[in-house]
Amino acid sequence: MRDFDVIVFGATSFVGKIIARYLATHYSQQENVKWALAGRNLDKLNSLVRELPSKHQTQPELIVADVEDDAALLKMCNRTRVVLSTVGPYSQFGEPVVKACIESDASYVDLTGEPQWIKAMLDNYSKAASESQAKLVNSCGFDSIPSDLGVYFLQQQSQLHFDKPCTNVAMRVRRIRGGASGGTIASMLQLVEEMGRDKSLRKKLANPYVLCPPNHGMSVRQPNIKKACFDSHTKRWIAPFIMAAINTRIVHRSNALLGNAYTDHFIYEEALVTGKHTKGAMTGWMTTLGLGGFMAAASVQPLRRLMEKYWLPKSGEGPSEKAQKEGFFDIYFYGETDAGDTLTVRVTGDKDPGYGSTAQMISEAAIKLAKSEKLQSLPGGFYTPASCFKDTLFIPLQEHAGLTFEEVEHRAAKRKH
Repeated sequence: MRDFDVIVFGATSFVGKIIARYLATHYSQQENVKWALAGRNLDKLNSLVRELPSKHQTQPELIVADVEDDAALLKMCNRTRVVLSTVGPYSQFGEPVVKACIESDASYVDLTGEPQWIKAMLDNYSKAASESQAKLVNSCGFDSIPSDLGVYFLQQQSQLHFDKPCTNVAMRVRRIRGGASGGTIASMLQLVEEMGRDKSLRKKLANPYVLCPPNHGMSVRQPNIKKACFDSHTKRWIAPFIMAAINTRIVHRSNALLGNAYTDHFIYEEALVTGKHTKGAMTGWMTTLGLGGFMAAASVQPLRRLMEKYWLPKSGEGPSEKAQKEGFFDIYFYGETDAGDTLTVRVTGDKDPGYGSTAQMISEAAIKLAKSEKLQSLPGGFYTPASCFKDTLFIPLQEHAGLTFEEVEHRAAKRKH
């Protein structure tokens, strides 16, 4: 027996506050979901509770814990079924939480978009996790639930219509509006800094199967969109999508954990649609150059320090509540089977993808993981959203978190007689 279903650790972070508001709004009156807020500063936690929606009648319990205090972390983890961790950059602050969850048999969800950190956790803790009851699910926000569950949904539809999986899938971000927080920027800069210190890391992360378990059996060369180009799927110009570096790795890991359900020659790539004709081409090239320039500047320490000081949002800063509500995303997945059958599905979100929508997604993921006997009975270990939740999250995400999953069209290939 545990005191709580979910503890939000890092509740006073930018996204942690949004998660707390979401839980207070949607789960304050429901006794069947017990949740608490945790962080290192009691005054900030008390201040957060005072800001929660007024209809919240029973205050959530507040727990003081710090990543530098192993005993406090372990005590916190022992009290809950699931720890929802927002404490990033995860490569700086995430490991002690993972360790405490495994030691206490508490399950875990996070928002990490840091493939190098996930790889380190897999290397260091996979054996211990498999010997525990802890289910650890990385990347339960905008990176990578829409991509991972979008592909899983597409494959379900492919089996339904064609009785076989799509072996080639292209994800296209058709429309998106949202801002970045200081936490996201800090994670990106942390990765650039680590690659600067460890030259072998860049090569390691370039492997699309870097997060797959040993003996995954996949070796097909994966496309990697590095510059603007014209796209045959959308008949528009496309540019590199900044989240592709993490999303593609998560999707390939899901395929491996699902027993190569998408086949061992599955191909997957992501891109951002920039528009039609000359304007689309110009936007595509500007996006390409802007992204390349940012990464180049971030890799030079003096320039990185200047950007952090004068230009980039600070930790704890992010889009306003109005901007979060006005944000959205609209993503299409174009699939094709080996036989030439084609299928298109669409995933949308009704809030700023990185914060408003992310807070809703991870909250529902944590609650589902805590409350589902089926998921609680899974073996301990590291999971992806698709390999853990499979189709169990579609209804909560659509009913509560503002997402939609829908088929757009399917076409069977003309068979030769």
